Amino acid sequence: MSTRTGRAAARLPVEIRPACLADLDALVALEHAAFATDRAERRAIRHAIRSASMTLLVAIIRERAEGGEAEILVGAATMERRRTSRVARLSSLAVAPARTGLGLGRRLLEAAEADARAHGCERLRLEVRADNGSGIRLYERGGYARTGTKPDYYEDGMEAGCYEKTLTGG
Repeated sequence: MSTRTGRAAARLPVEIRPACLADLDALVALEHAAFATDRAERRAIRHAIRSASMTLLVAIIRERAEGGEAEILVGAATMERRRTSRVARLSSLAVAPARTGLGLGRRLLEAAEADARAHGCERLRLEVRADNGSGIRLYERGGYARTGTKPDYYEDGMEAGCYEKTLTGG
């Protein structure tokens, strides 16, 4: 990310908050815009919103629209936890294709890490498509270490890189 892009991202007024059922349609649309395969279904997204062992965070921006201001959902991150574990799993991170390059992925990742820490987790794990260069760069720049691969992980046969980060206070 260039310094210029980094500064623009820092100024972008984004609210990151837990998803609510009113976000469901926008979350389904984001899944279809961001992912060609392995999309979460509507019922799985609804479950994540309601689940006590999951957190679904959304990134919202406000833009001028006719008659005032409109809220636009531009990203989401889903974490899973187990009651008996100190390890959380980032099962999805999506940014609207028209909003990439603005630092939204980094901000969602940081919010996911903070949420995991708030739930008593000491590590965050994730899988990323081997052909997702921007995702791999995001995680590696964020301090994630590659721990292995999972062959034939995605619907289309693509392998996943496995990553993990130890979460410190912060």
